[in-house]
Amino acid sequence: MAVRDQMVEQPVGDGVRIAQRAMHAAPFYAMAFEQQAAAIEARGDHVVRFNLGEPDFGAPAAVREAMRTVMDGRPTSYTPALGLRELREAIATFYRERHGVRVDPARVVVTSGASSALLLAVASVVDPGSEVIMADPSYPCNRQLVESFGGRVVSVETTVATRFQLDRDLVEGAWTKDTRVVMIASPSNPTGTSIDYDELTAICENARARGAWRLVDEIYLNLADPDENGRPASSVLAVDPDAIVINSFSKYFGMTGWRLGWCVVPEDLVPALERLAMNYFLCASSPAQQAALACFTPETLVECEDRRAEFVARRAIVLAELARIGLPVSVEPDGAFYVYVDVSGTGLGAWEFCERALREANVAITPGKDFATRTAETHVRLSYATSRDELREGLTRLGTFVAALGGGSAVAG
Repeated sequence: MAVRDQMVEQPVGDGVRIAQRAMHAAPFYAMAFEQQAAAIEARGDHVVRFNLGEPDFGAPAAVREAMRTVMDGRPTSYTPALGLRELREAIATFYRERHGVRVDPARVVVTSGASSALLLAVASVVDPGSEVIMADPSYPCNRQLVESFGGRVVSVETTVATRFQLDRDLVEGAWTKDTRVVMIASPSNPTGTSIDYDELTAICENARARGAWRLVDEIYLNLADPDENGRPASSVLAVDPDAIVINSFSKYFGMTGWRLGWCVVPEDLVPALERLAMNYFLCASSPAQQAALACFTPETLVECEDRRAEFVARRAIVLAELARIGLPVSVEPDGAFYVYVDVSGTGLGAWEFCERALREANVAITPGKDFATRTAETHVRLSYATSRDELREGLTRLGTFVAALGGGSAVAG
């Protein structure tokens, strides 16, 4: 079994050519390994999936019930391009009550998943030649979006010392006259680590002073650990009200297949996003938007907090088992449901490690190549979004696989 890049270099059909942006878009390797996992299961073998960031809980109970009600045969008409007014108001209220930030509902744009929010945001602020600073490692689709609009990604190598996040010095060192956007994700995919809030504040202040946009992915914010006083993690909007913020119903609310997200943008940017949304996808799913109103009831929020606590418990299982196996986690995560694992001590590169783990142990993991340059062949991303039973089974298989390589627990040294 092998997963390989694919690029069309020759004309197709009657000599017609595929656009360069499509030819040069890199595959999302997490999905490619998922296809291979599905093929193995089609043969009758069970695969433990550590490769996808998809919570196993599904949508909260009240949301599922709300969808059943919405789909009773009543018309499900288009909504405004910016989303249902009631849902935008509910999201704004959530920011106020959960994060202590006042957001005008008029600045909330409901989208067809966070991917569409990222698409709209990048399309609205990136011109050909614009430079966008982002961390290495980071979510791979961000790079593809920037390059699709002619922007240039300035990928900044991060280290264990900065918890695989940008800091003010790294951003300063990458800055040029063409810098247009600084993109940050906190907590991050693939590392599950959050940026130091003082560093985030300094980066935003410096970028704002230089006339650059701050685009902050907070998709996993509500799955971040509370502070030492038990307060929820802070949104960037508390220190930078004009930052562009991306969020989603997929992770904290467990609604991955519903394709519903949102962004909070400066007032002056709203008309541009509205025009783009009209042209790109018209509006997000009307039934999904109506059902999502049930996300913000007290009962649903209690359910989601219980799930966040469950992820913390799963994280502890994963970290303990990886330590037993001898696979180091250089920086422990403090949010999301990922660990970024160093496999260099096994004697295998990350890609071969993932291929062989899937082929020999029926465990699907994502290689670092999806996210990074410097750590592409030394690290893999392991998602603990699956159940405790699946975690234990998969980690047992992984331990057997690593021991058979001849490294066993010694790989940690």
